Amino acid sequence: MKKLLAAIILIAVCIMGCTSTDDSSNSNASQARSLMNFSEGAGKDWKLIEVIVESTFHREILFNRSDLTKEGDGTIFTLRYDAQTISGVGSPNRYSASYTLGEDRSISIMPMRATLMAALFQPEKLPEHTFFMYMQNSHTWRSTSGRLEFLSKTEDGRDVLLVFGQ
Repeated sequence: MKKLLAAIILIAVCIMGCTSTDDSSNSNASQARSLMNFSEGAGKDWKLIEVIVESTFHREILFNRSDLTKEGDGTIFTLRYDAQTISGVGSPNRYSASYTLGEDRSISIMPMRATLMAALFQPEKLPEHTFFMYMQNSHTWRSTSGRLEFLSKTEDGRDVLLVFGQ
């Protein structure tokens, strides 16, 4: 009877040992999935489609690409990235910055480097310096339905959603 009980305990310990998971390996696997998903968009040209600022009582659309295209300039506010750097065109300056990805789809974008050309045209509600600030304040990314989204903050702490498409 003692041998049977010892065998049952040994089997139970083996089964529990085989099915237990290490949180750090789950965290690493989650981060690897995030990096893999983000890397799928690398080397592609993305255009800013929309910028939405959340307020207490409503959502304000600061930028809508379809309105911009009607006005004539659809070549501003672009994004392209590789494993270490994001770059693109603001309005009208070219920019680049290093970035790092973290766990749970977090992103940290370093201060932007940009050329210093004078703008002939900038969208009224989204000047270039505001776009750069929103990019640098980005804290989370997500990819949904072929779109790349950055969650950011305004200077006064309101949520901002930057939506990029191809």
